[in-house]
Amino acid sequence: MILLTDGGSTKCDWILLDDSGEIVFKTRTEGLNPAVFEKSLLEERIQKNPELSAHHSKVDEVHFYGAGCGTKNPAEMLKGILEDFFENAKVIVKEDMVAAVYAATTEPGIVCILGTGSNSCYYDGDDIHMSVDSLGYILMDEASGNYFGKRLIRDYYYKRMPPEVAAEFEKRFDLSSDAIKANLYKKDNPNTYLASFAEFIFTSERNGYFYKIVTEGIQEFVENRVLCFSEAQNVPIHFIGSIAHFSEDIIRAAVWPYHLTVGNIVRRPIDGIIDYYRNEVIKKKVNKV
Repeated sequence: MILLTDGGSTKCDWILLDDSGEIVFKTRTEGLNPAVFEKSLLEERIQKNPELSAHHSKVDEVHFYGAGCGTKNPAEMLKGILEDFFENAKVIVKEDMVAAVYAATTEPGIVCILGTGSNSCYYDGDDIHMSVDSLGYILMDEASGNYFGKRLIRDYYYKRMPPEVAAEFEKRFDLSSDAIKANLYKKDNPNTYLASFAEFIFTSERNGYFYKIVTEGIQEFVENRVLCFSEAQNVPIHFIGSIAHFSEDIIRAAVWPYHLTVGNIVRRPIDGIIDYYRNEVIKKKVNKV
């Protein structure tokens, strides 16, 4: 059985497939970004999940695709944790960009992630090519959850947020300066904390203010993370994540002046990963037998 995992900083989706590609179970844990969280916290979040604990010795392979897994040390740390927990399994850990490609396409294209963080790559049909190294939520991550969270907090404090929107914002969150500074500078996971504010945009009725800030974020992302690829005008541009799902009309408007083609927009990458494994991995194993 193969355990597939789509891991982010906020949440992590797990799906166990049997040898015929049927789903044994779906479950979710809190985020498992090894570049952000301590080893002990990663272990705790995995161990306390009842479905994972019940099947830990039955899994043959673990394929973990996650944020923070694009650099050697965090990826190796997480791989060791998973090997200890799933003691009979072969463990493969790769960055979330790989899963995004699997979820979006098997043909050449540019694939973009708009989640807690953001990223992009060019997929040539075989290999993934990165144009810009991601420097994370402080310097980059345009159009991500933490990008919009920062924008909301700044606009609220600079009084650029419309009064009626600010009043609703105050009802939803603790906006005291002490609380914000404590979460950003003293507590773990400031990127996840910032991204939590972005839900305000996408779970409220859309208005002119929300439309403006999402449009500006998407435009920045397109200019910095899509147009950097020379192939951009020749292949479809795919988008992965909830922010992309809720902003489809804005994405289409943002790429139109550059004569770019929008490809697939996938809200939950884990669903596309299942199809990829059924068609490209499990079916090939069966055919070999």
